[in-house]
Amino acid sequence: MINKEKIEDLYTRWVKGNYAYTTDSRRVEKGDIYFALKGERFDGNDYALMALEKGAEAVVVDDDVRYKDAHNVILVDDVLKTLQCMATMHREKMGIPILSLTGSNGKTTSKELISRVLACKFNVCATRGNLNNHIGVPFTLLSLRPHHEFAVVEMGASHPGEIAELSQIARPNYAYITNFGRAHLEGFGGVEGVIRTKSELYDYVRATSGVAFVNADDAVQMEKSEGISRFTFSSTSIPADVTLKMLTSLPQVTGMIEDEAFSTHLSGEYNFTNAAAAASIGVYFGIDKKDIANAIYSYVPDNNRSQWIERGAHSVMCDAYNANPTSMTLSVKNFANAEINSLPKIAVLGDMFELGEYAESEHQSIVDMVAGLPFEKVYVVGENFNSTTTMGDKVEKYPTFEAFAVAFVEPTTPHAFLVKGSRGMAMERFLELLDKH
Repeated sequence: MINKEKIEDLYTRWVKGNYAYTTDSRRVEKGDIYFALKGERFDGNDYALMALEKGAEAVVVDDDVRYKDAHNVILVDDVLKTLQCMATMHREKMGIPILSLTGSNGKTTSKELISRVLACKFNVCATRGNLNNHIGVPFTLLSLRPHHEFAVVEMGASHPGEIAELSQIARPNYAYITNFGRAHLEGFGGVEGVIRTKSELYDYVRATSGVAFVNADDAVQMEKSEGISRFTFSSTSIPADVTLKMLTSLPQVTGMIEDEAFSTHLSGEYNFTNAAAAASIGVYFGIDKKDIANAIYSYVPDNNRSQWIERGAHSVMCDAYNANPTSMTLSVKNFANAEINSLPKIAVLGDMFELGEYAESEHQSIVDMVAGLPFEKVYVVGENFNSTTTMGDKVEKYPTFEAFAVAFVEPTTPHAFLVKGSRGMAMERFLELLDKH
């Protein structure tokens, strides 16, 4: 049980202390409130006294054996729930509109684009990086300050019920779901589980009379968002509130927001959808389309998210931040079929994680697909890819990145490389191989 009076007292203390708090005992500064969170390999309660010694104003713990009567210790039933409740309380007291977004692919890119567009009109607070889970969402809410006028909160999930929980914490007024893809299949139990879980955001705004921004070209999205006040966008002949058109997808996405042209630093058709969503949200909030175009162009991807990187005479599309079957398929097909300065193409693909019983079939599907695409060579790396069956000599398999690194021979002529894989594969290491040659 969460003691509301205790949360109120804690919140008052936090505000008086100029919003100072931490969950990392190593970074405690004088006046902080320390929340003793628990993880798989640590218990923040172990460091509560250390936090007090370093000058913490108070520590929030849930160990009633060690700290029952200690001074400046706030004993609660559950530190994480307390942090989440305080974040929700702060969100309510700030009283500003919140747009929450989730989806299988493109969450962080969409969040960055949407935030930049909304910043043309509002003082925006947005999720930092991809802090989008049960701890990251409260962190974002607690970063709200009186000068903020709008918030954009990214939500991630790997199991059913997580988006519903995060929605109850953030209480969004607006919702956007990027897509339903084949990601985290192990935790969701299949694509239908993905759709149900991501749609929990729609369920929340439907129940609270919120607004959903929906891609009208996605029939599943339209079905799952029925009964909600919707603002739609489309790049086809389907009727929608905003009509957009893609002009190019590689090397950069360009397009039209109705009668206004826009350019991006992004690549791939999937990123056109991310830009289109941000543009339509801007139109909904009455932002001038020229300002929308400038805001979209201002976003430059980093951290191995659809980055074009030059390595000597080679061009590298480094999209190695993460991967799942849907994003891998889209990236590979888009790259293979695009004209990239007449360069021959090579794909370097790493394993996709968290697929459980679907791992074998999904990796085999990717290998079967690339065999029929116009690549000069495809390198697949990791235990899952190494277990696939390949035909011909176009596809080369390696069980580890280290084995691939030993065997790789850099082409002597300029090539275009696509590099993609799950975060745990760290496929951006391929750039170091080119640096060494």
